[in-house]
Parts: sequence; C-alpha cells; structure tokens
Amino acid sequence: MSHPPTAPRAALYLRLSRDDEKHGESESIANQRRLLTGYAAAHGYTVAAEYADDGWSGTRFDRPQFQKMLREIGEKRIDLILVKDLSRLGRD
Repeated sequence: MSHPPTAPRAALYLRLSRDDEKHGESESIANQRRLLTGYAAAHGYTVAAEYADDGWSGTRFDRPQFQKMLREIGEKRIDLILVKDLSRLGRD
C-alpha cells in the first residue's frame, strides 16, 4: 500500500539588519513572514520552522538563528529554505 506524498517541509528564514530598517515596511520581519507564508501555501509546502535574526548584518554568519537553521538542516528536520531574497541569507 502506498502512502500519499507528504508536503515538503519548508523553513522560513527572516533577517532584518539595522540598515534595512531605513527602507521601511517592505523589508520588515512581518512583511517577509507574510510573503513567505503565502508562497509556501501557494506551492504546497508545510512551514515546519521559522528562523529570524532581527538586527543582524548579512555579512556575519554567526547569527544565532542562522546557525540553528544549519544544525536543523543537518538533522534533516527541514527540506528547503524560503527567503524573501538572497540578501536575507547573506551579503558579500
């Protein structure tokens, strides 16, 4: 007997640096969450986790939630990561 396919488990990664705050609501954590949650729903992904580094520069990769996300990827808790744009993951 076959099992129905399960939806891919998505993680939302949200980041806002102090410089991003100058650009207003479009870069906010709440707006990123809203966009990514809608995208996940439209594409049949289950949101299994959310990681948010508020106030952290994208040039630093020692961000606490970023590091937690990497660990959980290694533990196979999530299948894919959704970000508003690649600059949310990192810069430079």
